[in-house]
Amino acid sequence: MNPIPIVDSHVHFWNPRRLRYPWLANNNALNRAFEPADFFSQTLPVEVEKVVFVEAGRAQTQNLLEVGWVDDLAAREPRIRGIIAHATLERGVGVRQELEALSKHRLVKGVRRLLQDETDPGFCLESVFIQGVKSLAKFSFSFDLCIYHYQLVDVLELVRRCPEITFVLDHVGKPDIRGRVLAPWMAQIKQLAAFPNVWCKLSGLVTEADIAHWLPEDLRPYIQHVLDCFGYKRVMFGSDWPVATLATTYPRWVETVQAAIAGASDLDQRAVFSTNATTCYRL
Repeated sequence: MNPIPIVDSHVHFWNPRRLRYPWLANNNALNRAFEPADFFSQTLPVEVEKVVFVEAGRAQTQNLLEVGWVDDLAAREPRIRGIIAHATLERGVGVRQELEALSKHRLVKGVRRLLQDETDPGFCLESVFIQGVKSLAKFSFSFDLCIYHYQLVDVLELVRRCPEITFVLDHVGKPDIRGRVLAPWMAQIKQLAAFPNVWCKLSGLVTEADIAHWLPEDLRPYIQHVLDCFGYKRVMFGSDWPVATLATTYPRWVETVQAAIAGASDLDQRAVFSTNATTCYRL
């Protein structure tokens, strides 16, 4: 297995007995508690050195409760080194009080306001939303972008308007891997990578593929294109656990990424699996 101790940039924990997760209501496979002990029991024999928790879609009003709960988890599991919290950026400058509260939690490194389910064209380009995004700068918070590939055109404009913000693209922008579609995703990823303040996670690919029958070669064109565009200094490994368990084991995903970057130098491989996430999220 991978000899590099991993910094996993994208892990979720949740417990429906503690918080409400509306999206789990019709998801029998995932509608139970997934906590650090479950995660670390499933990562073996991989060595995971650090974990970044990413907000898990709890009820919107429970974002601070979620951060407090993860703080408690981290007190017992010191490998949890960062939190990407939810914030209602659509409130514009009104979100600053919320961000101020988040900033009091030392593990909070950034924010994710889920965009993938927004159906209004241009939602993230509304002036009030952009004001909310720009408000992150005061707190040195990054912004995780969780979108589908067809939303990349709006995200390109959002990034252009917010050069002061560090953006992290989750799940390589959720391309249609199942349909083996590459265009216009490839061109838009190249455009996005041209912005020096954007990073990209190698995460979530298996659940965009055929979850029951995917093969590493199905993912390789997408992984290689991201590496070609962003280089080895702005790409980081993420598991998207436990969502990824719908399609893969943890060791298999590590092996898949390891095989895809096997030709890179030891320094570049370490960057993808460890140092880039540590740098980007200031762990």
